[in-house]
Amino acid sequence: MGAVQARMETVLQRLLPRSEIVPERLHRAMHYAVLGGGKRVRPLLAFAAGELADADPARVEIVAAAVEMIHAYSLVHDDMPCMDNDVLRRGRPTCHVEFDQATALLAGDALQPLAFQILTEHVVADDPGAQLEMLGILAVASGSRGMAGGQAIDLASVGKTLTLPELELMHIHKTGALIRAAAVLGARCGRGLDARQFGRLEHYAKTVGLAFQVVDDVLDCEASTATLGKTAGKDAAQEKPTYVSILGLTRARVLAGELRAQAHAALSTFGAKAARLRELADFIVLRKF
Repeated sequence: MGAVQARMETVLQRLLPRSEIVPERLHRAMHYAVLGGGKRVRPLLAFAAGELADADPARVEIVAAAVEMIHAYSLVHDDMPCMDNDVLRRGRPTCHVEFDQATALLAGDALQPLAFQILTEHVVADDPGAQLEMLGILAVASGSRGMAGGQAIDLASVGKTLTLPELELMHIHKTGALIRAAAVLGARCGRGLDARQFGRLEHYAKTVGLAFQVVDDVLDCEASTATLGKTAGKDAAQEKPTYVSILGLTRARVLAGELRAQAHAALSTFGAKAARLRELADFIVLRKF
């Protein structure tokens, strides 16, 4: 994990516009939003899935960077007063607090197209048609049928009581779509998987994406702000429906364990090549931050 995280810090630094280039303040805000923090779960999944398909790590780092830029932009926008109105992210002031709301909005706006720009400037697949499909995968995962749509459902659900299937649908979009894209794009940088194996990988990614959110909801109730690096207890304060509010802490923890088991089962035919993916499923469920 440490090696991939360090590598991605270098890659992201290289791919971002230099902060001394005009407009300097915007570029500094983009650096602030992307660099120097975060677990890099999505890049870790991309590299682990790439191992299944014997993918070139130099290709995987590009798709991982593209996914991480989309993720970073979403955090900048989600933290703004018009959405979650948070002042702390990764243990430091959120982007709109450190800079200002307009600059933060533009930083997110700029990071989104940059993700697609780097996917067009680098070869990440042997066939141009396959690379075009990869662009489409990231676009769908980011848009109204993916992450942005999930955030819209989330905002519309404040103060409401959702059923468990309704909550799962929200998080399949909001959190899960980009996690699935990271795994699929990492594997698509290689050539070693058939359609059935891709289906197993996608099922794995779906289960770990949901598990990630379940654990996030548990930690929001149990962990401190200092441990999380963001404001603890905010979901309950804002009356957001969560796995804990629907199931309670005990049942939410059980569900996370069940999803972890499903993730491992989805990888049962891959053998040693799936070791990193198995370890990441464990990390996502057992983490304390």
